[in-house]
Amino acid sequence: MKLWVLRHGEAEPHGTRPDSERTLTAHGRGEVLRAAAYLMGKPLTAIYASPYQRAQETAEIVRTTLGFAPEIRTVDWLTPDSDPDKVAEQLVSVSDVLLVSHNPLVGNLLSYLQHGAGHPPEKVSTAGLAELENNELLIGSMKLNGIKHP
Repeated sequence: MKLWVLRHGEAEPHGTRPDSERTLTAHGRGEVLRAAAYLMGKPLTAIYASPYQRAQETAEIVRTTLGFAPEIRTVDWLTPDSDPDKVAEQLVSVSDVLLVSHNPLVGNLLSYLQHGAGHPPEKVSTAGLAELENNELLIGSMKLNGIKHP
């Protein structure tokens, strides 16, 4: 099983909008396009994304770039402060999926899947794309094949 985890592209700064409504900048859209190129030819079965606007935009750019027909699956368990253990519970019966989310969840989830609880988070830039692999989803035993930063 492979799992790809993508942090959203650069978003507009915190301001008058709620965090959940922040949108991608032009630079952020370019970052996501470069990240999507790494996914060309990968056997994706689904794209799951946080309901936050910048994650939705990121997922849609990837979907369009790849010509991926299935709709994006919007889930509330991929928001910034979600518990990595709760995310892992959702992934037990899936394979070859892309998760589009935010820090601190992205860094915490990558660390948790590789090492288990209690390890420092992985450092992931905006539009950073991580690839994890194992025969099955086992907490603390996923292999990080790498993180591509745009």
